Amino acid sequence: MVMEQPAQSSDEELKSDEEIARLVQRGNVELFGELVARYEIKLKRYGQKFLAGDWGAMEDAVQETFLKAYKNIQDFDTARKFSSWLYRIAHNEFINFLKKKKQEPLLFFDADVLFPHPIAKESSDQKAQDKMFSAIIEKCLDKLSVKYREPLILYYFEELSYEEVSEILRIPISTVGVRLKRGREAARQICQKLGYKL
Repeated sequence: MVMEQPAQSSDEELKSDEEIARLVQRGNVELFGELVARYEIKLKRYGQKFLAGDWGAMEDAVQETFLKAYKNIQDFDTARKFSSWLYRIAHNEFINFLKKKKQEPLLFFDADVLFPHPIAKESSDQKAQDKMFSAIIEKCLDKLSVKYREPLILYYFEELSYEEVSEILRIPISTVGVRLKRGREAARQICQKLGYKL
């Protein structure tokens, strides 16, 4: 009697990102392709919004993100979230691109971090407003400064939590809340000037 072996690809699809990263660290480097498959579309969406539609820069930055992740996979702590680690690498690549292009002023003094505010709990009403707001905010994103654009992208479009955004941007959770609130207000004003109804 010959027993069939289960398909390995279905096993890999069930593994967490962190489990796959651990296997890559142990020498199964071909599995890194699974991580690329899981995150390529997400990172391209993040990059396209962050870099205000510069497709060539986005493609280069995303490719560089995966190259750096692959080269530095041994440094990844598998007890942490792989997605936050990968998004942090992408964040750095996007910032580096902006520095080269000098499109956005990157400030060293940040009052949002220096003077943090208490975290507001999200109500179910706020969550409903957030869904409606995300449809409009996309039209105004490229008009916002990076400081407010990036948290809005990560929270609304990448659907990351305050904690994940905090880890990626390396700012306190309370600052994430402040930037989201100020970013929403700035986007609302821009959208109103452009004639979009909110």
